[in-house]
Amino acid sequence: MSELRVALAQVNPCVGDIAGNSALVRSQCAAADAEGARLVLFPEMVMTGYPIEDLALRGSFQRAAAAAVDALAVNLAADGLGHLTVIVGTLGVAASGRPFNQAAVLRDGEVIARYNKHHLPNYGVFDERRIFAAGEEPCVIDVDAHRIGLAICEDIWVDGGTVAQVADADVDLLAVLNGSPFEEGKGRVRTDLARRRAAEVGAPVAYVNLWGGQDDLVFDGHSFIVGPDGAWLANATGFEDALLVWDLPAADAPTNPGPVVDFASDTEQVYWACVTGLRDYVVKNGFRSVILGMSGGIDSALTAAIAADAIGGDHVVGVSMPSSFSSDHSKDDAADLARRLGADYRVEPIATVVDAFQSQLALEGVADENLQARVRGVILMGISNREGHLVIAPGNKSELATGYATIYDAGSIGGFAPLKDVDKTRVWDLARWRNAWAAERGEVEPIPVNSIEKPPSAELRPGQVDQDSLPPYDLLDEVLDAYVEHAEGREELLARGYDEAVVDRVLQLVDRAEWKRRQYPPGPKVTALAFGRDRRLPITSRWREV
Repeated sequence: MSELRVALAQVNPCVGDIAGNSALVRSQCAAADAEGARLVLFPEMVMTGYPIEDLALRGSFQRAAAAAVDALAVNLAADGLGHLTVIVGTLGVAASGRPFNQAAVLRDGEVIARYNKHHLPNYGVFDERRIFAAGEEPCVIDVDAHRIGLAICEDIWVDGGTVAQVADADVDLLAVLNGSPFEEGKGRVRTDLARRRAAEVGAPVAYVNLWGGQDDLVFDGHSFIVGPDGAWLANATGFEDALLVWDLPAADAPTNPGPVVDFASDTEQVYWACVTGLRDYVVKNGFRSVILGMSGGIDSALTAAIAADAIGGDHVVGVSMPSSFSSDHSKDDAADLARRLGADYRVEPIATVVDAFQSQLALEGVADENLQARVRGVILMGISNREGHLVIAPGNKSELATGYATIYDAGSIGGFAPLKDVDKTRVWDLARWRNAWAAERGEVEPIPVNSIEKPPSAELRPGQVDQDSLPPYDLLDEVLDAYVEHAEGREELLARGYDEAVVDRVLQLVDRAEWKRRQYPPGPKVTALAFGRDRRLPITSRWREV
């Protein structure tokens, strides 16, 4: 038995684009064949995109996916690639009509085997138990005298089941097809798990993962191969296409090292996750440009930088909307940001519009402040309607958690919110990292230093700063992390030494802001618990921690 060259095709499919995804698979198979591969692995549900949610229940979609897999097998043979064994994630259907999350094995113009995912996650962002039927049978295939066991994503996260069945089958490789969404720090958890499973089955584990953005999920790729002794054999970079080629050794031969790249820092990965989420939301929904309010503050500056990295600065429209309370430095910083990014920069003063409203409504206090903020939202939406840009919201997770935002204003309206799952202190971290990354490459730092260093302010009244209404952000984010991310209650927070007044104030703000969060745009999930996907609470509830 000789070596078997295996290719892991880390790709970015689009949900519902069955024809485009099929073409993507064919092109990657040709590239793998050119590298001498005999076995090509694709991610979970690559043929349909992932997650497909209730599309899986539509008969027309089921039929289209089935036809596409059959056609793909025939087309690969017509391309002269029939000798390859190609494993693709797709949508299968049981005799009962229930859909399966399935892996199809293609060779010589036919589908030679199918494997249905056994363990269906039903927590966090996943809702698979409602949608799919669970498979029960293992699948082991022979490729050039090598025995290859199959698993799909959650199958290796559950003890027993698939992994135990494959361990009893004396396989030479466990191929795992994945649609594993990004979370900060999750890569280490995945690799530790894969090492344990490789030891259990006594064979290397080849872990191929999707990358790209789908609504409010981001898939990071980071495909890899580990040996049964825990050795790190090969891996691909994240957030980009990759074809990872590795040689499975002959029986009893030592394992072969393959290409190995360093992992990026958590901060860098979070940044590119935000970029990926925004870019794919824009591109996959058919937009070509985005528009946002440029206030000169840190949130809009980082959001604009992310947008420029996602789709190019020349496709970003930044609008400064000064009021009588806007500082000169805010207007200057906004203009400086636009120059650094190469963005289309415009100035639309709001005073005359606000005066028109006030002549009829005569609002005072907070109502007057909110009017100013909402006028800015109206201006952005008006330009969006006129010119076809996607409005993006620069609000961050700390503001969203506490409701520290005017609903329907320039910070919360639009189609997508790149910083929705990024707390305020992390916003500063990402801005500093992005500038440092530019400096290392000899490029212009995209974010003005003044936007990073000055105290954040909505500038809706004279001398206003965020800390007039909120605890210092470093303290606020600590309490929010404990309460929101880790579900600690009031008693636990007080036992940890947090000031009672601070705890009561923060918990009150969070509990009362659920109605605002429900109306916020989607944004990329980058933490273990994101608003919308993971934390779903009733709007109307008498339960309060305080």
